[in-house]
Amino acid sequence: MAGRIVLFGATGYTGRLTAEAMAARGLRPVLAARNVERLRQMGDELGGLEIAVADVARPDSVRALVERGDVLVTTVGPFARHGDPAAEAAVAAGAHYLDSTGEPAFIRRVFEEYGPRAESAGCGMVTAFGYDWVPGNLAGALALEEAGDEATRVAVGYFITGEASGGTSGGTAASAAGALVEPVFAWRDGAIRTERGAKRIASFDVDGRRRQGISTGASEHFALPRLHPSLREVDVYLGWFGPLSRAMQAMSAGTSVATLVPGVKSGIDAVTSRVVRGSTGGPDAAARARRGSYVVAVACGADGHRLAEVRVAGVDGYDFTGRILAWGAERSAAAGMRGSGALGPVEAFGLEELEGGCREAGIERV
Repeated sequence: MAGRIVLFGATGYTGRLTAEAMAARGLRPVLAARNVERLRQMGDELGGLEIAVADVARPDSVRALVERGDVLVTTVGPFARHGDPAAEAAVAAGAHYLDSTGEPAFIRRVFEEYGPRAESAGCGMVTAFGYDWVPGNLAGALALEEAGDEATRVAVGYFITGEASGGTSGGTAASAAGALVEPVFAWRDGAIRTERGAKRIASFDVDGRRRQGISTGASEHFALPRLHPSLREVDVYLGWFGPLSRAMQAMSAGTSVATLVPGVKSGIDAVTSRVVRGSTGGPDAAARARRGSYVVAVACGADGHRLAEVRVAGVDGYDFTGRILAWGAERSAAAGMRGSGALGPVEAFGLEELEGGCREAGIERV
């Protein structure tokens, strides 16, 4: 029998998009959040869906959401502050788990800390199962498949097309602010290495124009080497800042030095948590329709020779996130995942299936 789908954070911006995408697929998730009135209204609007009240401030209420065989989808961020109760609940119950985070520190925690426990519990956990960082996992896996065993390096770049001025959600802003002062990581010399964000800058061809991106930590660093054991380097770049990439690199360098001073990091954390709030809405449908996504993956040999290049493109990242979470939840509830523990998107669902799911969600190979 298929497990239940529980959507935690349903009344937030990304949660609402995910709930609507689930309803469009004919799914009937349990909607969970802390505000019962908003839950009731939303449940009625989406066809009389079941609701459950849960709050990260009361971890037992989150734990009560799921049982073995269920699928817990969480969009409650910033995940560095609020993500652990849902991850703990999934592991404790033996429920499959999907989240929408893009935060490097939380991604690393899922792979390194929760993953072994999930494997023992027999459940699968796929962190960062949204625009951050599914398209790059897809493009990277396709490029490595084409390149073959000779490939030892892969670089992935994420870019926005169309009108980039449509704004971000409150959750994205809060996550980005928190990540600014945290170290990230990369796959270097065949292992995960800690480094500061924006340590490197790379340029990619995007629709015939060279665009820059700054390095960051992502799930590709953990997931792609499992698919392609000969990989020695995995790099992921965010191309959202355009000409400001160099300035972001300089700011990152300065912040990494400043936070070595006792008390500075905690002070920055306190200020950003007050100034940048999550769950404050995001771009409306019209703004999202005016922009799109473009992701490039380049696989190279040890000598730097380019062996394969794959591009995927399509809808705005927020629309994609809601739709791919709905697709992943449906697949997980019906057939489980292809393994247990912390999994990359390809490991969890298979490359051909993931490519089809991304196409349904609005991003495909170009």
